[in-house]
Amino acid sequence: VPASAALPTARLCCSINTECLPLQCVLTGKWVNDLGSNMTIGDVNGKGDFTGSYHTAVTASKKKILVSPLQGSQHLTNQDQQPTFGFTVNWNFSDSVTVFTGQCFVDETGKEVLRTMWLLRSHVDNITDDWKATR
Repeated sequence: VPASAALPTARLCCSINTECLPLQCVLTGKWVNDLGSNMTIGDVNGKGDFTGSYHTAVTASKKKILVSPLQGSQHLTNQDQQPTFGFTVNWNFSDSVTVFTGQCFVDETGKEVLRTMWLLRSHVDNITDDWKATR
């Protein structure tokens, strides 16, 4: 898409309301990524905080994958209705923690999509191994 071209704004209309409102991206619910991992995010409170669970489909650990808790925060002052957020997953089956940061988007078809980046920190026994502990 050229920089000067604008994508259409996703809108929600109903037959009894002549005014169309921009769709909002809501974090609360169940999400599945391209690799088959899934997470559930509970209600976002008035401060923007939320909790949930993450079940990864991908791991470097040889241990059995377990559902792991997550806690996070959504930025509440976003006027675009496509909020930024971050959350931390404390893996129940390994000595590691992952932090995710991203934004919730409503695409041109009206579908809610989360775009995130992550950092995973694994436990190491010695400070000399620190260089290999973060991915």
